[in-house]
Amino acid sequence: MIALICAALAWILAHLTPGLSYLVPARIPIIVLLVLIGLALDISGLMSFRKAKTTFNPLAPGRSKSIVQNGPYQFTRNPMYLGMFFNLLGLCVYFENPLTLVAVVVFVAYITRFQIIPEERILLAKFGDSYAQYTRSVRRWL
Repeated sequence: MIALICAALAWILAHLTPGLSYLVPARIPIIVLLVLIGLALDISGLMSFRKAKTTFNPLAPGRSKSIVQNGPYQFTRNPMYLGMFFNLLGLCVYFENPLTLVAVVVFVAYITRFQIIPEERILLAKFGDSYAQYTRSVRRWL
């Protein structure tokens, strides 16, 4: 939901400030690449959770059965949020307006503060030292 709100924010910013528009060389290939990266991260993150037979519901991190460390979780603790980041970035390139990047910053700040940090507290309480070690060896975003 937050990603959709931020996408709407990007659209609003682009339409309120058309004078800031610029041309992006190779715009379509860049958009396709960003969206494909985003989708690959989202799908591989979900598949890793499914393979581990644990919940991927971001509203219920306490129901996690294990710490997923395979697939994209080897290089980012939040591949699905990172995937949404890349999709939003692709949308910003589509709009060709630098002000739309505010929506990406809002997304990262909000998700980090109100979703990721609370999830991490719950997972640390549940899995202790093994989760602490994971957070030391794998970055939150990239």
